[in-house]
Amino acid sequence: MTLEDLTDDVHESYTELGDELPVSLDRETRNELALLQTTLEPEETDELVRRAVHMLFQTAVETGNLDFHLRSGYDVTYDEYLSGMTFDEMTGADQYPTMDDERRYQF
Repeated sequence: MTLEDLTDDVHESYTELGDELPVSLDRETRNELALLQTTLEPEETDELVRRAVHMLFQTAVETGNLDFHLRSGYDVTYDEYLSGMTFDEMTGADQYPTMDDERRYQF
């Protein structure tokens, strides 16, 4: 898969998500969310869920977990996704023909 495939898939997922997301909670998640709500006292529980998504995303970026999955599935990194170009496109490495190592130094 390519950078274009990733961009298309992200746009598709974004559209499918919409503005609201019904989430089912297991017992452990409900308990942890209740404790956070009681302790942090947000205006709405939705705010805690938004913060959780931001924290998970930030952690995935900082630990390289996001890059690992992007490289595995789409052969790009998060930086390449943000810039809209692959590393080879940025450096110009994709504009040169491949070298034939057997004939490379023949005159």
